[in-house]
Amino acid sequence: MSVMNIMSRYSSLVFVLLCLRNLYSLEALNGGFSVEMIHRDSSKSPFYNSTETHFQRIANALSRSIIRVNHFNKSFVSANTPQAPVTSAQGEYLMSYYIGTPLIQVYGILDTGSDITWLQCQPCQTCFKQITPIFDPSKSKTYKTIGCNTNTCRYVQGTCPSSTTSSCKYSISYGDGSYSEGDLSLETITLASTNGSPFKIPSTVVGCAQNNHLAFERGGSGIVALGNAPVSLVNQMGPSIGGKFSYCLVPTLSPPSISSKLNFGNAAMVSGPGTVSTPFYSREPEEFYYLNLEAISVGRNRIEVGSTLPRAGGKGNIVIDSGTTITFLPSDAYSKLESAVAKEVKLQSAKDPNQVLSLCYKAKSDKLDVPVITAHFTGADVILYGSSTFMKVADGVVCLAFVPNQSTPIFGNLAQQNILVGYDLQKKTVSFKPVDCTKQ
Repeated sequence: MSVMNIMSRYSSLVFVLLCLRNLYSLEALNGGFSVEMIHRDSSKSPFYNSTETHFQRIANALSRSIIRVNHFNKSFVSANTPQAPVTSAQGEYLMSYYIGTPLIQVYGILDTGSDITWLQCQPCQTCFKQITPIFDPSKSKTYKTIGCNTNTCRYVQGTCPSSTTSSCKYSISYGDGSYSEGDLSLETITLASTNGSPFKIPSTVVGCAQNNHLAFERGGSGIVALGNAPVSLVNQMGPSIGGKFSYCLVPTLSPPSISSKLNFGNAAMVSGPGTVSTPFYSREPEEFYYLNLEAISVGRNRIEVGSTLPRAGGKGNIVIDSGTTITFLPSDAYSKLESAVAKEVKLQSAKDPNQVLSLCYKAKSDKLDVPVITAHFTGADVILYGSSTFMKVADGVVCLAFVPNQSTPIFGNLAQQNILVGYDLQKKTVSFKPVDCTKQ
């Protein structure tokens, strides 16, 4: 499908959604609001396992990154199938929110690579374990299923019984064969902002999942979609947040009392000294934010990247993603990056015990003498220091947190730490500003 067709379909569906919805509160525009992003390894997370060591958690994060990029690859290969695979249910950050009336608390994995928000619902045919009660839509005053004869149902490629008066059924399949199925619905979502004032989002399109076969270990209830698609949560919030959201990811080893923040509306503004911006592009699969990475530098050594995505039909050669820890580069660019870094680092070589990262060193101190790496996006040079480019994978072993992947280059969340990253859905830009996220 052409980019023009994507944008035409996008515009028409957004108009329909806005007509369906009630007027939003103006709170988001009058100063905006923020919510807490909970890292999955935080003691606040429903996924938290107190028996795991720090290095076991690092190993798990690396494994999730590999699984996730494989799902991205399959999304690219199979994007035109009637039931397109999407990104992995695994992710790195969660958000607590409330669903329905009266309010029911649930935890959803935040995903900038997903197009629809969904959660487990009763009556549950097959569900994974979660720490909060499974949402029962029959007890909510604001729950409503979406009909088969709607544009929303057609957009998500919903399925229907023979009668067009029946409710629309959605089905999301994942690259590993797992899936989520249920009713496509309208429901009120309430976000608990950090300033204490809840923000209600009425008539939000959500998937009410009764049949789930996914690789969730425990705890969470589903996905909160922040992707570049009409039915993602941020696009549905549209006017109420001025099309703006941002996040600030604190370093991995920050105290549990300090959390990352997800900002909306005026609170999501990224401006001032040091701010750089680059366009994001729409192409298939359309839920992803595609940036154009022109080159990557090690000190003054500039390495050109070029256009590498396998599918035609749009600009952009790398996906920016909050749910992938490490950064994946085209194979040729990665090889040159590794060689350039190896020439600069004067440390004894080592091996990654996880067998994921290939350029590793023995390091006696947490203060690394490594070169500055710069990601040169179109119109935006993003400077990355050692804490954003190297990971401590074992006691006394640090590794360059980049991996070659020709099919789907991804700018991961480690590289985004201590950077205020802002998305403007109206201007279609992503902005970066170096900050201390622990003080935001």
